[in-house]
Amino acid sequence: MVAGGPRTELLVITGTTASGKSDLALKIAKAYRGEIISADSWTVYKGFDIGTAKPTTTQQKAVKHHLLDVRQPTDGFNAPMFKAMAEKAIKDIHKRGNLPILVGGTGLYIDSVLYDFGFLDNASPEERARLDAMELDGLLRLADESKIDLSAVDTRNKRRVIRAIESGGQKPTRKELRANTLMVGLQLPRDELRTKIEQRVERMLRAGFEDEVRNLAGEYGWDIEPMKGIGYRSFRGYIEGRENLEQAKQNFIKGDLNLAKRQRTWFKRSPDIQWFSSADEAYRFAHQILSKHVMS
Repeated sequence: MVAGGPRTELLVITGTTASGKSDLALKIAKAYRGEIISADSWTVYKGFDIGTAKPTTTQQKAVKHHLLDVRQPTDGFNAPMFKAMAEKAIKDIHKRGNLPILVGGTGLYIDSVLYDFGFLDNASPEERARLDAMELDGLLRLADESKIDLSAVDTRNKRRVIRAIESGGQKPTRKELRANTLMVGLQLPRDELRTKIEQRVERMLRAGFEDEVRNLAGEYGWDIEPMKGIGYRSFRGYIEGRENLEQAKQNFIKGDLNLAKRQRTWFKRSPDIQWFSSADEAYRFAHQILSKHVMS
């Protein structure tokens, strides 16, 4: 929907992994002087390219992209940092008279900008180190003993469980939808999405994904945050000789399908997204709005 007035000052394209968000964003950006802001928790890391489906060099030359390769692999990144950087990028794009296009499937990152989240203070370094040193089972017990509600948290994700404990279960403050925003979502039929995920894994392998994983694991080991991304952790058993290539591929596919399920759960709570089952339908809808309401 477009909130707060007739002009479109921010376009958001979201949806599940492998749904075609990036291609749709590129097409719209070329037609409407757009610049793309990546809302992805993995493409921020330098060197993690193929396994994160990062836009290619050719795509980045065709359309200006923001928030790619902004962190070293050994550095952390979080939603408050993303929000600050994304809002700066939006202002800079507006100054050039162009259309900011926020694209990605990391729901917390997107919502932090759209609903002006007010994040809670971070824990002390000492407390974070203590929690980091605990196993996931211990963290879950601690949360239960502290009566922290984890119903909206992916309890398989240690980082998110830690954040819930640090905040005492409190949620960030949330305001109304950002004015003059058009939100478009892609949600493909499940069978079609599975096929696209399978095809993408094969393309990644042809592009050299196996070598990327080996090189990154050799340089950084397996414990840094970006090595926990679905593709990289799915190939660990294969790289270490415990699984064959087909098993690694199936791990990757299953991981992406599970991610898509979590993404659907997150985004279905938003009444502000116009959903489409194909990129062509989404483009036609966006074109109708943008051709009349885009910033001049």
